[in-house]
Amino acid sequence: MAFDLKALLRPHIANIKPYSSARDEYSGKEGIFLDANENPFGSATAEDFNRYPDPYQWAIKEKLAIVKDVRPNQIFIGNGSDEAIDLLIRAFCRPGKDNVILLPPTYGMYEVSAEINDIQIKKVNLSADYQLRPDAILAATDEFTKIIFICSPNNPSGNKVVREDIRKILENFKGLVVVDEAYTDFSDEPSFTTELDQYPNLLVMQTFSKAWGLASLRLGMAFASPEIIKILNLIKPPYNISGLTQQKALEALEGKEKMESLVKDILLEREYLWQELTHLEFVLHIYPSHANFLLVKVTAARKIYDFLIDSQIIVRDRSKVLLCDDCLRISVGTREENVALIKTLKKFPVVG
Repeated sequence: MAFDLKALLRPHIANIKPYSSARDEYSGKEGIFLDANENPFGSATAEDFNRYPDPYQWAIKEKLAIVKDVRPNQIFIGNGSDEAIDLLIRAFCRPGKDNVILLPPTYGMYEVSAEINDIQIKKVNLSADYQLRPDAILAATDEFTKIIFICSPNNPSGNKVVREDIRKILENFKGLVVVDEAYTDFSDEPSFTTELDQYPNLLVMQTFSKAWGLASLRLGMAFASPEIIKILNLIKPPYNISGLTQQKALEALEGKEKMESLVKDILLEREYLWQELTHLEFVLHIYPSHANFLLVKVTAARKIYDFLIDSQIIVRDRSKVLLCDDCLRISVGTREENVALIKTLKKFPVVG
């Protein structure tokens, strides 16, 4: 199905004149800077942060392009993935008229962003094993459907989505398909960034929060065609990523080997946690995971959650989420943390 980006875009967005910052007009790094009303004497901190940062984060994009095997102009850097989600909805969805399709159980911010922007939400539940139902998803679309959000590996279930099902949607939907790969570094599935040039309606989201261990920095990535990236850059705030965050991101990209080592440690601990949980009487099922967490079905989720809280061990009670009855979502910790979790769970009083 032919993808027409211009037809998908809200008409007034195409005609917006973007804000032009001082660093848009002069991007050089040398000179006497009297153009941006900055403090010329430095900062009230030990380090100087008195100059505005690169509004388009080109140094990060150039390094990231090598790591991800994409082109720099296929990358958008956002204040967390949440910024990309919000910008996409604002760029392509008309309030009170258009709709997006969500696939519960899934990441909650898609729905929150749609509601904030007054966009209708259509929901097509995943199957019992947390897979897409592509025929049902496509049947739910109409002329006002602009975006389909797919999370893979999925949150909160942790499983990877069947790749051919995503391709079927890409090939039969004229709108934008967002594949959220926040947990891709823990999966054996290739990223959909390898298929950007094949699908002009594809946008892939990833994050520095998980595998890179930079959750506090709030730094998300979106990969798409240069035309889609240009639209996101058109409507984003001028300096959406701070200079300090950009500095730390560049340091992280120089330490890719450390990230890979962290991922290896998490995968080892995920397996340890899996094996230990299987020995607990009240654990009914552990769902397959390609993420840094496990979704665990137990006999009494809320009671176990409260029991752990009493020992200051905090997991997520997902038992009220669709298709997650009596399920806890447990993030993979260090060996010390995982041992403490298992020791505490073994003390839970099981009623026969």
